[in-house]
Amino acid sequence: MIVCAAVIGQANNPLYLETFQPGSDDDALKFHYIVHCSLDAVDEKVAMPKKSPADTADPYLGMLYPTEDYKVYGYISNTKMKFILVLDEPVAREDDMRMIFKRFHTAYVDAVSNPFYTGNTPITSPSFDASVRAIVSTPV
Repeated sequence: MIVCAAVIGQANNPLYLETFQPGSDDDALKFHYIVHCSLDAVDEKVAMPKKSPADTADPYLGMLYPTEDYKVYGYISNTKMKFILVLDEPVAREDDMRMIFKRFHTAYVDAVSNPFYTGNTPITSPSFDASVRAIVSTPV
């Protein structure tokens, strides 16, 4: 089950971070920390050299790192926007995670395509939040 979703900007600034686990404010702070720590793993995976020059970059980064209680997965767009999902258990199929990230990315594109959205600012769109909540409620 997805317990946290985040969109991180090009300058590693959080544009959207929402937790989906009932709890205290301490839990929200814990997920901020987990997402912030995952940015190092994203940078490492992006910096890895390609196996051959013909390889295309895969936006899905896979599992970034496991913690004691959570598994952190990542995705990076062509514009270097980072999408982070924190799950409380590992996924059975990587293809399922790829599809979830594609849906998450599509929801993001829809939100930032709004002419009233100012780029690289926190995403406060209720429709984006509803889309992310719908994605999160889908079983992995």
